[in-house]
Amino acid sequence: MGVAAPLAIAAILGACLGAWGPAGAFGAAALALLISLAASRYLAAALIVVAAFSAGQVLVARGAVLPAGLASEDVAVTGRIESLSDEGRFRRLRLSLEACQPLEAVRVSCGRLRHVRVNWYDSPPLEKGERWTLTLRVRPPSGFANPHTFDYAAWLWREGIGATGYVRNIPSPRRLDEARPGLRERALAFLDDHTSDGLVRRWLAALTLGEGERLDDSDWALLNASGTTHLMVISGLHVGLASTFMLMLARGTARLTMPRRWRMTTWPWWCAAGAAVGYAWLAGLEPPAMRAMIMTLIGLWVASGRHAPGPWQGWWLALAIVLLVDPLALWRPGLWLSFVAVGLLILAWQGRPRPHGVRGWLWALLRTQCLLAPLMAAAVLIAFDRLSPVAPLINLVAVPLVGSVMVPLGLAGWLLAWLPPLAEACWALFGWLASGVYWALTLAVDVAPVWQPAAWQTLPLALVLASLTLLWALPGWSLVPRWAGSVALGLLSVTLVPPGLPEGRVKVRLHDVGQGQLIELRTARHRLLYDTGPRFGSGFMPLSTLWPVGQRFDGVIVSHADTDHAGGIAALRQDHSVARWWSPGVESLAVPVTPCRAGQRWQWDGVEFRFLWPFADPSALADNDRSCVLLVSAGGQRLLIGGDAGSEVEEALLSRLGGNVDVLVAGHHGSRTSSSPAWVSSTRPAAVLFSAGRGNPHGHPHAEVVKRFRRADSCLWNTAIDGALTFMLGDPQGVGVTPRRALAGSRGGVGHVCHAIESRP
Repeated sequence: MGVAAPLAIAAILGACLGAWGPAGAFGAAALALLISLAASRYLAAALIVVAAFSAGQVLVARGAVLPAGLASEDVAVTGRIESLSDEGRFRRLRLSLEACQPLEAVRVSCGRLRHVRVNWYDSPPLEKGERWTLTLRVRPPSGFANPHTFDYAAWLWREGIGATGYVRNIPSPRRLDEARPGLRERALAFLDDHTSDGLVRRWLAALTLGEGERLDDSDWALLNASGTTHLMVISGLHVGLASTFMLMLARGTARLTMPRRWRMTTWPWWCAAGAAVGYAWLAGLEPPAMRAMIMTLIGLWVASGRHAPGPWQGWWLALAIVLLVDPLALWRPGLWLSFVAVGLLILAWQGRPRPHGVRGWLWALLRTQCLLAPLMAAAVLIAFDRLSPVAPLINLVAVPLVGSVMVPLGLAGWLLAWLPPLAEACWALFGWLASGVYWALTLAVDVAPVWQPAAWQTLPLALVLASLTLLWALPGWSLVPRWAGSVALGLLSVTLVPPGLPEGRVKVRLHDVGQGQLIELRTARHRLLYDTGPRFGSGFMPLSTLWPVGQRFDGVIVSHADTDHAGGIAALRQDHSVARWWSPGVESLAVPVTPCRAGQRWQWDGVEFRFLWPFADPSALADNDRSCVLLVSAGGQRLLIGGDAGSEVEEALLSRLGGNVDVLVAGHHGSRTSSSPAWVSSTRPAAVLFSAGRGNPHGHPHAEVVKRFRRADSCLWNTAIDGALTFMLGDPQGVGVTPRRALAGSRGGVGHVCHAIESRP
């Protein structure tokens, strides 16, 4: 079993090669394989095959993505509903496709597309498992790209979803096959018929059948806030407990039936393995359940001692098998949470005597939870940017209660389903415990709500927590250095200070909010927002995802009242504190505003802010031309933000601008109504930033506008392509724009130091 670790490493390298490998990598691998075989290096050849197999699966997943040429086009698909959820105004479906064809014959093929996630507005009654022929308006998987926020595009990638979109009603959708209920569907129907309490139905479905979709938003909010989400996912804990229960039952039976040789029997171990497989299969063999099943089977083999590997070899072997079965798991946080937790348990308990008696097992449980708590908190902090203060204490009670009592009760109800009164009795007790756990979690979250630290705190705190775990888990240390190190780490965590900005500089970030605009400006001690981003028809506001609740802004400028600029006001009012609001003062924004007028200026920390427009009462102007135009000056460098002001406003500002600007946020997202030739030649910005949505229906930025700025030798950046754009104004080294998305060949553009955004009609 000495090859387990090399196999796992080969699988990891292969997956990475499939995701990021250069062209010709497979040719080099084939040559290396031939050389290994010729030299009789069969282990090396096997490792190359493993890496190639893993890379091939990732490449297949990369190829099963909608071609860019079909963005916002209609395609006809035939597929089966894998999952669905009711979102109020629409239903969200995940479809497994059998066929895909563009409606226009001249378009590229989409035949390699396998899974899509779409919304269906005003849908007929739907059931999981139904087969439909549909017309979809689709686009390649994408999402906003902002620092320290949820990466929706990455989530779609690791879930194997190749396109998103919505269902079109013309041509009319057609149901081909009714749902064919399997064992899980029949079990869920039985559960609905025999349990009246909504909480019991939801939690039983999640804990015993892996139906996390049954949990509602309030359930997930409570679990996230209390750090107990892992309890409601079919994990190694649940599968391991099911197999352990079966092992104990089978070995007890063997001890009674064959008292002299019960220790030598193998069938109890096979029964435990069967329980693990059956439980995971009942849960649908989704990636978490599949991972838990593999880890449990390897763990049973290690524990049996029958021609078995050691704990660490088993750990590596399980990792290798999981990645060979599902290489995309490499990018799922759940994989690393599971394996890091198991690795810590091996490190903490390997070589220690087995606990004896109730007191010994209780102490072992307490010690294990205390060791796991800081490391799991560090992992959650890195993966999800949040920390639940009550999670260690809650999990100390909830893990054994849910895993050792509630899950067995739920499974016992299924085993006794042929006697409904007994099943209902088990589930009634389950429901009583579930209500108690729900009440306790609610109370704990009210006392100590979830904490989302600032971005700069995440990595240092995670390192402190991980170091604390290693300090107590590694063998060979006495109590004195353990306690001394713990105190030092605790002091370090409370003395962390945020990185500061020097006087006379301003850090600017144009956030990626789709078809809208939101700009954040930070000086040494102040914080300003220019616009608040859009509010979509569904009610979603991108601003709500950018920062933890409780931020303070010294000022917010709402350039004008259009929803793509003022749509995030509600989120700002609800979750954050704003000292002062500016706007043109014409439309009501439901906040107290100070009208922005030309000539108003102020200084924060050596940085000057000045309004250039509007001159007087803007009520007679068109909506876009009312925009507050802001000029920011720092260290001899200038940034100009014009909102949606058009070419007539630009002409009026030419005489007041007083020279070139270093950075220009293009007016009206790059529309042809702004950025006139005279404006471009007068401002001659070194960098031009477009705030636009990917594939937006307006065609922003317009091809002619792009050509004008390129002819002026400006560096061009677009949030639709580059994600959020960050730069420092007032830096003696010059203005260097940093995109959130790093594109290949990005140094081949204008001036060889920036992107060359191509013009398109």
